[in-house]
Amino acid sequence: MEFFIADAFAQAAPQAQQPGWAGLVLPLAIFAFFYFLFIWPQQRRAKEHKRMVASLGKGAEIVTNGGILGRVVDLDENFVVLEVSDNVYLQIQRNAIASILPKGTFKAIRKKMAQVEKQ
Repeated sequence: MEFFIADAFAQAAPQAQQPGWAGLVLPLAIFAFFYFLFIWPQQRRAKEHKRMVASLGKGAEIVTNGGILGRVVDLDENFVVLEVSDNVYLQIQRNAIASILPKGTFKAIRKKMAQVEKQ
């Protein structure tokens, strides 16, 4: 039968080597890449947003995440009361504030809307 099938001889298994430092380089490089690409910028944006919300005061003109423009009338540690039109007030959470606008923006837009309503 040796004519059709070659004899198989067992070979000794090679000794397994420990990967050492070389085996850690690629996973650490991937972690560092993802940290600097995703985690670090997100943490920076969160800190900036927290600082912005903490700096709010009465009279500040803001835009919410939903796109509502208003002037801060009253605020406490969790909520902000916005005046969005004459005698129209909304109470929103502080973390729903997207950005603080320059002074006069709210007044200019209300003036423009008043002109549109007269037409």
